[in-house]
Amino acid sequence: MTVKNTEGVVSRSGGPALYQFTAAPEDARAIVAIVHGYADHGKRYAAVQEAWAKKGIGSIAIDLRGHGRAEGTRGYCDRFDQFVDDVDELTKLVNQTFPNKPAFLFGHSFGGLVTPTLLRRSPGQYRGLLLSNPYFKLALQVPFVKVLAGKIASRIVPKFGIPTGLGGEALTHDKKLAAAYDKDPLVFKNATARWFTETVKAQAAALANASKLTLPLYVALGTGDPVVDCAGGRAFYESASSKDKTKREYEGLLHEILNEPAWPSIADAMAEWVLERA
Repeated sequence: MTVKNTEGVVSRSGGPALYQFTAAPEDARAIVAIVHGYADHGKRYAAVQEAWAKKGIGSIAIDLRGHGRAEGTRGYCDRFDQFVDDVDELTKLVNQTFPNKPAFLFGHSFGGLVTPTLLRRSPGQYRGLLLSNPYFKLALQVPFVKVLAGKIASRIVPKFGIPTGLGGEALTHDKKLAAAYDKDPLVFKNATARWFTETVKAQAAALANASKLTLPLYVALGTGDPVVDCAGGRAFYESASSKDKTKREYEGLLHEILNEPAWPSIADAMAEWVLERA
Protein backbone atom coordinates (compact mmCIF):
# COMPACT_ATOMS: atom_id res chain seq x y z
CA MET A 1 0.00 0.00 0.00
CA THR A 2 1.31 3.42 -0.97
CA VAL A 3 1.53 5.84 1.95
CA LYS A 4 2.09 9.56 1.52
CA ASN A 5 3.95 11.14 4.44
CA THR A 6 3.92 14.91 4.84
CA GLU A 7 4.79 17.39 7.56
CA GLY A 8 4.71 21.12 7.97
CA VAL A 9 3.73 24.25 9.85
CA VAL A 10 0.08 24.81 10.77
CA SER A 11 -0.36 28.58 10.70
CA ARG A 12 -3.33 30.36 12.25
CA SER A 13 -4.34 33.86 13.25
CA GLY A 14 -5.58 33.05 16.75
CA GLY A 15 -2.53 31.45 18.35
CA PRO A 16 1.02 30.19 17.89
CA ALA A 17 1.82 28.17 14.77
CA LEU A 18 1.68 24.42 15.34
CA TYR A 19 3.31 21.58 13.40
CA GLN A 20 1.81 18.45 11.86
CA PHE A 21 2.87 15.00 10.66
CA THR A 22 0.50 13.17 8.31
CA ALA A 23 0.51 9.57 7.10
CA ALA A 24 -2.06 9.09 4.33
CA PRO A 25 -2.64 5.66 2.79
CA GLU A 26 -4.15 5.55 -0.72
CA ASP A 27 -7.71 4.83 0.36
CA ALA A 28 -7.95 5.39 4.09
CA ARG A 29 -10.72 3.47 5.84
CA ALA A 30 -10.44 5.53 9.03
CA ILE A 31 -8.44 8.42 10.48
CA VAL A 32 -6.77 8.88 13.85
CA ALA A 33 -5.91 12.32 15.26
CA ILE A 34 -2.87 11.92 17.56
CA VAL A 35 -2.18 14.13 20.59
CA HIS A 36 1.18 13.61 22.30
CA GLY A 37 2.21 13.85 25.95
CA TYR A 38 3.88 16.65 27.89
CA ALA A 39 7.41 17.54 26.71
CA ASP A 40 6.74 15.13 23.84
CA HIS A 41 6.18 15.81 20.12
CA GLY A 42 4.37 14.31 17.15
CA LYS A 43 7.40 13.01 15.26
CA ARG A 44 7.90 10.36 17.94
CA TYR A 45 4.73 8.62 16.70
CA ALA A 46 6.05 8.07 13.16
CA ALA A 47 6.46 4.30 13.54
CA VAL A 48 2.91 3.91 14.85
CA GLN A 49 1.55 6.10 12.06
CA GLU A 50 3.34 3.95 9.48
CA ALA A 51 2.02 0.72 11.04
CA TRP A 52 -1.55 2.07 11.07
CA ALA A 53 -1.24 3.33 7.50
CA LYS A 54 -0.37 -0.18 6.30
CA LYS A 55 -3.71 -1.29 7.73
CA GLY A 56 -5.58 1.47 5.92
CA ILE A 57 -5.71 3.97 8.78
CA GLY A 58 -4.59 7.52 8.04
CA SER A 59 -3.38 9.74 10.85
CA ILE A 60 -2.25 13.22 11.74
CA ALA A 61 -0.04 13.93 14.76
CA ILE A 62 0.34 17.51 15.88
CA ASP A 63 2.87 19.39 18.02
CA LEU A 64 0.94 21.34 20.65
CA ARG A 65 2.00 24.90 21.47
CA GLY A 66 5.33 25.03 23.28
CA HIS A 67 6.21 21.52 22.13
CA GLY A 68 8.35 20.07 19.36
CA ARG A 69 8.45 22.35 16.33
CA ALA A 70 5.43 24.42 17.36
CA GLU A 71 5.75 28.02 18.47
CA GLY A 72 5.34 29.05 22.09
CA THR A 73 7.20 28.99 25.40
CA ARG A 74 8.27 25.41 26.14
CA GLY A 75 5.65 23.59 28.18
CA TYR A 76 3.70 26.72 29.03
CA CYS A 77 0.08 27.83 28.85
CA ASP A 78 -1.80 30.79 30.28
CA ARG A 79 -4.79 28.47 30.70
CA PHE A 80 -5.31 24.77 30.03
CA ASP A 81 -7.96 25.38 27.37
CA GLN A 82 -5.27 26.76 25.07
CA PHE A 83 -4.10 23.18 24.51
CA VAL A 84 -7.71 22.26 23.75
CA ASP A 85 -7.71 25.07 21.19
CA ASP A 86 -4.69 23.40 19.59
CA VAL A 87 -6.57 20.10 19.26
CA ASP A 88 -9.42 22.05 17.66
CA GLU A 89 -6.88 22.98 14.99
CA LEU A 90 -5.97 19.31 14.64
CA THR A 91 -9.65 18.46 14.14
CA LYS A 92 -9.92 21.07 11.37
CA LEU A 93 -6.82 19.62 9.75
CA VAL A 94 -8.27 16.09 9.87
CA ASN A 95 -11.50 17.28 8.25
CA GLN A 96 -9.61 19.15 5.52
CA THR A 97 -7.13 16.38 4.76
CA PHE A 98 -9.49 13.41 5.04
CA PRO A 99 -13.00 14.74 4.33
CA ASN A 100 -15.92 12.44 5.04
CA LYS A 101 -13.73 9.75 6.64
CA PRO A 102 -14.61 8.25 10.05
CA ALA A 103 -12.24 9.91 12.52
CA PHE A 104 -11.02 8.81 15.95
CA LEU A 105 -9.12 10.74 18.62
CA PHE A 106 -6.03 9.33 20.35
CA GLY A 107 -4.28 10.87 23.35
CA HIS A 108 -1.21 9.68 25.21
CA SER A 109 -0.42 10.79 28.78
CA PHE A 110 -1.00 14.58 28.88
CA GLY A 111 -2.68 14.22 25.47
CA GLY A 112 -5.01 11.77 27.20
CA LEU A 113 -6.08 14.61 29.49
CA VAL A 114 -6.52 17.19 26.72
CA THR A 115 -8.59 14.95 24.43
CA PRO A 116 -11.53 14.22 26.79
CA THR A 117 -11.63 17.93 27.55
CA LEU A 118 -12.00 18.66 23.84
CA LEU A 119 -14.83 16.13 23.56
CA ARG A 120 -16.72 17.87 26.37
CA ARG A 121 -16.44 21.10 24.40
CA SER A 122 -17.13 19.65 20.94
CA PRO A 123 -19.00 16.34 21.10
CA GLY A 124 -19.80 14.66 17.81
CA GLN A 125 -16.50 15.39 16.07
CA TYR A 126 -15.15 11.85 16.46
CA ARG A 127 -16.34 8.23 16.33
CA GLY A 128 -14.32 7.14 19.35
CA LEU A 129 -11.61 7.98 21.87
CA LEU A 130 -8.40 6.03 22.47
CA LEU A 131 -6.18 6.72 25.50
CA SER A 132 -2.80 5.32 26.46
CA ASN A 133 -1.64 5.85 30.06
CA PRO A 134 -3.74 9.02 30.34
CA TYR A 135 -2.50 11.64 32.76
CA PHE A 136 -5.40 11.81 35.19
CA LYS A 137 -3.27 11.14 38.23
CA LEU A 138 0.47 11.47 38.95
CA ALA A 139 2.20 8.30 40.14
CA LEU A 140 4.47 10.13 42.58
CA GLN A 141 3.05 11.88 45.60
CA VAL A 142 4.04 15.57 45.39
CA PRO A 143 4.89 17.01 48.83
CA PHE A 144 2.44 19.62 50.07
CA VAL A 145 5.22 22.22 50.28
CA LYS A 146 6.03 21.77 46.57
CA VAL A 147 2.36 21.99 45.63
CA LEU A 148 2.01 25.22 47.61
CA ALA A 149 5.19 26.61 46.05
CA GLY A 150 3.87 25.73 42.59
CA LYS A 151 0.61 27.56 43.23
CA ILE A 152 2.46 30.68 44.41
CA ALA A 153 4.88 30.55 41.46
CA SER A 154 1.96 30.13 39.05
CA ARG A 155 0.64 33.51 40.13
CA ILE A 156 3.92 35.40 40.47
CA VAL A 157 6.31 33.76 37.98
CA PRO A 158 4.08 31.47 35.89
CA LYS A 159 6.84 30.51 33.43
CA PHE A 160 9.16 29.35 36.19
CA GLY A 161 10.47 25.92 35.25
CA ILE A 162 10.89 23.00 37.64
CA PRO A 163 12.91 19.95 36.50
CA THR A 164 10.65 16.97 35.88
CA GLY A 165 13.40 14.42 36.49
CA LEU A 166 11.84 12.35 33.71
CA GLY A 167 14.23 10.23 31.66
CA GLY A 168 13.92 7.65 28.95
CA GLU A 169 14.31 4.76 31.40
CA ALA A 170 10.87 5.62 32.82
CA LEU A 171 9.24 5.44 29.41
CA THR A 172 10.36 2.21 27.78
CA HIS A 173 12.37 -0.97 28.29
CA ASP A 174 13.88 -0.43 24.83
CA LYS A 175 17.32 0.96 25.68
CA LYS A 176 17.88 2.52 22.26
CA LEU A 177 14.59 4.37 22.35
CA ALA A 178 15.19 5.44 25.95
CA ALA A 179 18.59 6.87 25.00
CA ALA A 180 17.10 8.58 21.94
CA TYR A 181 14.52 10.28 24.17
CA ASP A 182 17.23 11.57 26.50
CA LYS A 183 19.19 13.00 23.54
CA ASP A 184 16.21 14.39 21.63
CA PRO A 185 16.70 18.18 21.29
CA LEU A 186 12.93 18.68 20.95
CA VAL A 187 12.23 17.12 24.35
CA PHE A 188 12.44 19.59 27.24
CA LYS A 189 13.11 18.72 30.86
CA ASN A 190 11.18 21.34 32.87
CA ALA A 191 7.54 21.75 33.86
CA THR A 192 6.31 25.32 34.17
CA ALA A 193 4.47 26.46 37.29
CA ARG A 194 1.35 27.63 35.42
CA TRP A 195 1.16 24.38 33.42
CA PHE A 196 1.26 22.45 36.71
CA THR A 197 -1.61 24.33 38.38
CA GLU A 198 -3.74 24.37 35.22
CA THR A 199 -3.21 20.64 34.74
CA VAL A 200 -4.19 19.79 38.31
CA LYS A 201 -7.50 21.60 37.78
CA ALA A 202 -8.01 19.89 34.44
CA GLN A 203 -7.41 16.45 35.97
CA ALA A 204 -10.08 17.03 38.60
CA ALA A 205 -12.52 18.26 35.94
CA ALA A 206 -11.82 15.30 33.63
CA LEU A 207 -12.55 12.73 36.32
CA ALA A 208 -15.58 14.64 37.60
CA ASN A 209 -17.04 14.77 34.08
CA ALA A 210 -16.07 11.28 32.90
CA SER A 211 -19.68 10.11 33.09
CA LYS A 212 -20.57 12.56 30.31
CA LEU A 213 -18.50 10.60 27.81
CA THR A 214 -20.71 8.34 25.68
CA LEU A 215 -18.42 7.73 22.69
CA PRO A 216 -16.77 4.32 22.20
CA LEU A 217 -13.76 4.29 24.52
CA TYR A 218 -10.48 2.36 24.42
CA VAL A 219 -8.07 2.65 27.35
CA ALA A 220 -4.63 0.99 27.27
CA LEU A 221 -2.49 0.97 30.41
CA GLY A 222 1.07 -0.09 31.14
CA THR A 223 0.87 -1.22 34.77
CA GLY A 224 4.56 -0.57 35.45
CA ASP A 225 4.24 3.14 34.65
CA PRO A 226 6.30 5.21 37.14
CA VAL A 227 4.97 8.50 35.74
CA VAL A 228 1.17 8.16 35.62
CA ASP A 229 -0.90 6.32 38.20
CA CYS A 230 -3.02 3.72 36.38
CA ALA A 231 -5.71 4.23 39.01
CA GLY A 232 -6.66 7.47 37.27
CA GLY A 233 -7.14 5.72 33.92
CA ARG A 234 -9.14 2.94 35.55
CA ALA A 235 -11.36 5.46 37.36
CA PHE A 236 -12.04 7.37 34.14
CA TYR A 237 -12.87 4.14 32.32
CA GLU A 238 -15.25 2.94 35.02
CA SER A 239 -17.02 6.31 35.22
CA ALA A 240 -17.46 6.78 31.47
CA SER A 241 -21.03 6.23 30.28
CA SER A 242 -19.85 4.69 27.00
CA LYS A 243 -21.81 1.52 26.24
CA ASP A 244 -18.93 0.41 24.01
CA LYS A 245 -15.72 0.49 26.01
CA THR A 246 -12.55 -1.59 26.13
CA LYS A 247 -9.72 -1.59 28.67
CA ARG A 248 -6.45 -3.43 28.16
CA GLU A 249 -3.73 -3.60 30.79
CA TYR A 250 -0.19 -4.60 29.90
CA GLU A 251 1.56 -6.03 32.93
CA GLY A 252 4.85 -4.34 33.78
CA LEU A 253 5.02 -2.05 30.75
CA LEU A 254 6.22 1.50 31.33
CA HIS A 255 4.77 4.89 30.46
CA GLU A 256 5.09 4.80 26.66
CA ILE A 257 3.50 1.48 25.77
CA LEU A 258 3.75 2.36 22.07
CA ASN A 259 7.52 2.58 22.43
CA GLU A 260 7.91 -0.67 24.36
CA PRO A 261 9.41 -3.71 22.53
CA ALA A 262 5.90 -5.17 22.28
CA TRP A 263 4.49 -2.02 20.66
CA PRO A 264 3.54 -3.58 17.27
CA SER A 265 0.96 -5.90 18.85
CA ILE A 266 -0.39 -3.04 20.99
CA ALA A 267 -0.72 -0.77 17.94
CA ASP A 268 -2.36 -3.61 16.00
CA ALA A 269 -4.98 -4.09 18.73
CA MET A 270 -5.81 -0.39 18.60
CA ALA A 271 -6.04 -0.52 14.80
CA GLU A 272 -8.42 -3.45 14.91
CA TRP A 273 -10.63 -1.62 17.41
CA VAL A 274 -10.73 1.46 15.16
CA LEU A 275 -11.48 -0.46 11.97
CA GLU A 276 -14.30 -2.42 13.64
CA ARG A 277 -15.97 0.92 14.43
CA ALA A 278 -15.21 2.69 11.16
